[in-house]
Amino acid sequence: MAYPPPIQAPALQNDAPRQIHNPHNPQFHILEPPWVESPRPTMDAGCLKYALTDDERETFERDGYLIVENALPDEKRLSLIDTIDRLHASGVLEEGRTDATISMRINKLGFTGMDRQFFDLAAYERTLPKVWGALGWNIYLYHTHLAVTGKQPEGSYDPNGPTWGWHQDSGRMNQDLETDPRPRISLKVGYFLTDVSEEGRGNFWVIPGSHLNNELVRPANGMGQPKNAVPVLVDEGTAVLFDRRIWHTATPNYSDYVRKVLFYGYGYRWIRTRDEMEFPQAWYDESHPILQQMMGHSTNEFGRSSPSDADVPLKVWLERHAHAA
Repeated sequence: MAYPPPIQAPALQNDAPRQIHNPHNPQFHILEPPWVESPRPTMDAGCLKYALTDDERETFERDGYLIVENALPDEKRLSLIDTIDRLHASGVLEEGRTDATISMRINKLGFTGMDRQFFDLAAYERTLPKVWGALGWNIYLYHTHLAVTGKQPEGSYDPNGPTWGWHQDSGRMNQDLETDPRPRISLKVGYFLTDVSEEGRGNFWVIPGSHLNNELVRPANGMGQPKNAVPVLVDEGTAVLFDRRIWHTATPNYSDYVRKVLFYGYGYRWIRTRDEMEFPQAWYDESHPILQQMMGHSTNEFGRSSPSDADVPLKVWLERHAHAA
């Protein structure tokens, strides 16, 4: 079922319910905040200790990406790996879009409904505060993909070989928007579940600062990588936030490690989803309002670009906790 499927939400405590149409399904209704009166859980204010710092903001604005070490504790990381391994063994990931130049890469779009852990990670307390620190509060999860990169069956690691698939994210957005540089619009959080601290392990490569360049000069002979390109070398459990505009590429894996990464794309609520975002209704019902916002909540279509407080519980929550920020 696509989010959110039909259901009648419970009434607010001490208040008469008022139903509001949800645009994702004509039969689905939710209740307008005040969120503070809702019996549902809320986001823990302790997450504010992970807010984007001034130094992190400077790094992100300058380089177009930010490395967050130890984002995932080992228990959570290993549990996510176990889930991926189970899904992989079942064969359901095999339908994932693959990269034509990386034969052993599975890239499964819209995976959040495959396991509750994936769903809950959309409002992860150690990274979401950094996301809203960069983009603001009118955001949601519009795109996800799960990447598993096994060892290439032949060849060897050689950055001086054929040029890899350098690109900016968001497809047609990069042709349809006319400004220079183009606006950020969205960013991704990549959770690196396995060790990619050495080259040749299917590393994510970037060109620092290239998010401010609409064009990329590639090697004329198709060999080697663009100027200033570097691999992102990080330990297991690291999260990397990156601006959708940064020029980056996936690379083949020539190691004995199977690379496993979860990518979560956050954008403004007025852009469309990039994947089929499907998940069980019960997960949505049990979630706190901020996670529901991340998973597509809006009172109506108008509320995506001109939101009221009822559309954006994150805004209400931030105002309530401004003293703790």
